[in-house]
Amino acid sequence: MAHDDLSGKDITAVSSAGVSHETAAPGTAVIPSETFENPGFPPHRPRVTDTDPKAEKKAERQVYTFFYLSIVGSIFAIASYMAFPIEDGDTGALRLHTMMLGIGIVLALFGLGFGAVHWSKSLMANHEGIDLRHPVRGSDETRARAVEIFKQANEESGFGRRTLVRNTLLGALVAFPLPAVVLFRGWGPQNENPVELLEHTMWKKGARLTLDPSGLPIKASDVTLGSAFHVIPEGLNESEHRLEEKAKAAVLLMRLDPAKLKESPERRGWSYDGIVAYSKICTHVGCPVALYEQQTHHLLCPCHQSTFDVTEECKVIFGPAKRALPQLPIAVDGEGYLIAQSDFHEPVGPSFWERSSS
Repeated sequence: MAHDDLSGKDITAVSSAGVSHETAAPGTAVIPSETFENPGFPPHRPRVTDTDPKAEKKAERQVYTFFYLSIVGSIFAIASYMAFPIEDGDTGALRLHTMMLGIGIVLALFGLGFGAVHWSKSLMANHEGIDLRHPVRGSDETRARAVEIFKQANEESGFGRRTLVRNTLLGALVAFPLPAVVLFRGWGPQNENPVELLEHTMWKKGARLTLDPSGLPIKASDVTLGSAFHVIPEGLNESEHRLEEKAKAAVLLMRLDPAKLKESPERRGWSYDGIVAYSKICTHVGCPVALYEQQTHHLLCPCHQSTFDVTEECKVIFGPAKRALPQLPIAVDGEGYLIAQSDFHEPVGPSFWERSSS
């Protein structure tokens, strides 16, 4: 049987015949003498375009045709964005707009990607090489050699020689980001001051607070202690621009113990018996603040974790938001329904908008 006294000495193994065999000490590494020879590069196999000038010319035509297709796709995407507008509430128009825009962007990406890949596989130099990596800055000789490599790459790729391929590639690269520029511009107000648009919502004096999305009015007695409601102004569902108005006027309604509210003197009277209403639009980048913690009375934005303290006028206590959520002044009418005293007293939404209209 085998024995190891854990002292670092050799292990002696005794066979069944009583013959002992000494083995290497524990931890001794065994380095095999066998090594693999470097197989080198596989035999070079020329492509059809390397041996047939007609095939080379055909591949060149295919490459710049792909780039032309990319340019056409970019232009088609811009034209589709303008020709197929999204109508408020019309899901059919939305689907058509999305489909046509997607076709244009796919063509732009397809043409650019396939053209570049086909160019590299069929026209660029087809040989293997080894490029050793050197640390930090090279010598003047190395830098001069780098310039030579760039020149060699230019000759091998044909970038300077194949003018039609090069120019269509540059045209496709220039045209490709244009749809994104048009789309991003379309997200902003067209020929209107965004400050004025965000300063005013559908809330006005006497407008009832209604449940989102049903539009049913809310009585103060319906709002129990610790509850929270998603609220929209009365008549919003019948508005011509329902989505745009809702994006500005959405409100969270909560009821707290009045003793826990810390209201500034200028805001006394903006709440009713512990019921407060705040904009649902985060002041960071405009995400919907929809998570309410009953025990801590905190509102959380799910996008970037900005946290607002409802007991202290929704001031920011954590996260990237830089200002409190705007408060909607509320009251109760003669029938016991909650109503707005006025519109918000400050612009709603992200703080990157200018804060003054001057």
